[in-house]
Amino acid sequence: MKTELLDLQKNRRTIYALGRNVEQSQEELSNFIKETIKQAPSAFNSQSTRAVILFNDYQDKIWDIVLDNLKPHLKDEEAVKATTDKVTGFKNGYATILFFTDMDVVHGLEKNFPAYADNFYDWSEQAQGNAQYAVWTGLAENGLGANLQHYNPLIDEDVAKEFDIPASWRLRGEMVFGSIEAPAQAKDYMDDEDRFKIFK
Repeated sequence: MKTELLDLQKNRRTIYALGRNVEQSQEELSNFIKETIKQAPSAFNSQSTRAVILFNDYQDKIWDIVLDNLKPHLKDEEAVKATTDKVTGFKNGYATILFFTDMDVVHGLEKNFPAYADNFYDWSEQAQGNAQYAVWTGLAENGLGANLQHYNPLIDEDVAKEFDIPASWRLRGEMVFGSIEAPAQAKDYMDDEDRFKIFK
């Protein structure tokens, strides 16, 4: 068995210590991300995944939005400091990809294929997973670290207003990436016996 893809999968890790020491140009990164999402599979070739790529001041702005929306929910100064430190770590990254699902696509499929209507949202989530994982693995292949956050729906309204997001786009995750300033921590795996069944 060839293991090139498996090796890439092992190399893709959640990296929290991110920086801005990135060699690739923003154009190269944008084109790579766009093409990777385009090649990710989706049920019925629905292509329901959308993405917004934020560089420079926009990279700062998204994490300012996150922090501003979190602060009213924090109970004391200690929580404010811990959360500010965490969000600042994301802000220190080079760029952020906002992943969306176009719900107009999902609802259109539900209408046109009523026998499968209950499945289309689940399938759009699978398409999201495919796209996010492909981008994440591709960034890792190019020496970049990333982590995936989910501050939606808390930030949805402000994100839509700030970045002129169509009403039909539903935010599904925020992937921040940049240079790897410290490696990922060790990863544990559950026992195969509890996870897999093989019949021969």
